[in-house]
Amino acid sequence: MRLYHPAAFDFTTTVPSYWEASAEPLGRTTQALEGAYTADVAVIGGGYAGLHAALQLTLAHGLKVCVLEAGDIGWGASGRNGGFCCPGSTKLSYGQLIKRFGIEETRRFFDAQRAAVDFVGEFLAVNGIDADRTGDGELQLAHSEAAIRELKDEQVFLRDTFGAHSTFLTREELAERGNDSETSHAGLQSDITFGLHPLKYVRGLARVAIDAGVTVFSNSEVMDWSSDAGQHTLRTKHGQVTAKTVLVASNGYTDETLPQAVGGRLLPALTRIIVTRPISDNELKAQGWTRTDPTYDTLNLLHYFRLLPGNRFMFGGRGGTDASPEGMQAIQHTLRADFDRFFPRLAHVETEYSWGGLVCMTSTRLPFAGPIDGMDNVFGAFGWHGNGVAMASYAANRLADVMAGSVRHEDALPAMMRSLPGRFVLPFLRVPYLKLAYLGYGAADRWR
Repeated sequence: MRLYHPAAFDFTTTVPSYWEASAEPLGRTTQALEGAYTADVAVIGGGYAGLHAALQLTLAHGLKVCVLEAGDIGWGASGRNGGFCCPGSTKLSYGQLIKRFGIEETRRFFDAQRAAVDFVGEFLAVNGIDADRTGDGELQLAHSEAAIRELKDEQVFLRDTFGAHSTFLTREELAERGNDSETSHAGLQSDITFGLHPLKYVRGLARVAIDAGVTVFSNSEVMDWSSDAGQHTLRTKHGQVTAKTVLVASNGYTDETLPQAVGGRLLPALTRIIVTRPISDNELKAQGWTRTDPTYDTLNLLHYFRLLPGNRFMFGGRGGTDASPEGMQAIQHTLRADFDRFFPRLAHVETEYSWGGLVCMTSTRLPFAGPIDGMDNVFGAFGWHGNGVAMASYAANRLADVMAGSVRHEDALPAMMRSLPGRFVLPFLRVPYLKLAYLGYGAADRWR
């Protein structure tokens, strides 16, 4: 079952992104599954989570693992996101997390987010993957005068609660350092995040996994799932895999009937990205934006952007519920208008690439990595809320040890990641819910 227009799930069509145009081919042979195949573990989804879990299960535990990817490697969110290797993966504030889980588990979650960013950085370095790492921390921009106080309060809270260092920057200081935007009133710079080329990362990860012995089947969408006598059988168009253990790691592209146990628990949401032509140094200086730090604003319907290698500007945003080609085109026009408002001295710079995709939210607004209730030896890793580059990689690596039985679930991951999210109330109304939420967020943003 899919919540959006079929165009969003056309696994046979290459996404026309800047990442696709600028990444080297996979360089390893993958093919569609044909005939019968048997494995210890079958992984649904060939993105960061699926591949990292498969790699860990193979290298650390000696298991026979296969990955079933509906498109080519990197077709989904792992190959088309904004490339923010950053904390996140929840839509709850730290205050809300403390009320629900307590201060110690919330600190553990904060530490896990930092560890996740470090995990990806170390993985790239150890495996010699050139993923165009850029930036020195993450910049959050106040979109209004009222939001300045929010940033100052956040700085104090992060310092006092987690010992986290950040730097508050006035409007003038932002301009002096090369972060001049017409819509920015102040900023808060952290030291954790970096930017990367998401498709270079996931293809590099796939190469490492394949070379380690993971079998990767591309263009192999799972179309049927049955279980009998402790074995799961996953059927594709031309073949089937039988395995004792299954990991569902398809995130916003999950078919909720496979398995039925995840139905109604996920809410895919549209996001859109544009990338400009290369911008000259003089044009960037005229605008006053010369730094490459990953950046986002304090709006509920936030924008995220960064300067890429080669002086292209990437600019993304959330919103919209129409995934048809016409609907995605409308989102692109709105996004370009926002870019021109943020950077009016770059309004003449043409857009060369535009694409969209799905992020995945859950009913609890928390990520999940653990066993799926009611199913024997079936696990899930999903719900990264638009910030999965780091956490999907890290959590899946940790979950693999749980799946293999070498680590207890409670020792591997923070409490807020271990419980399967509940179903949305009246889940068939999820998209209308989202439309109403966007209207509310938009109104709140105008008055904040």
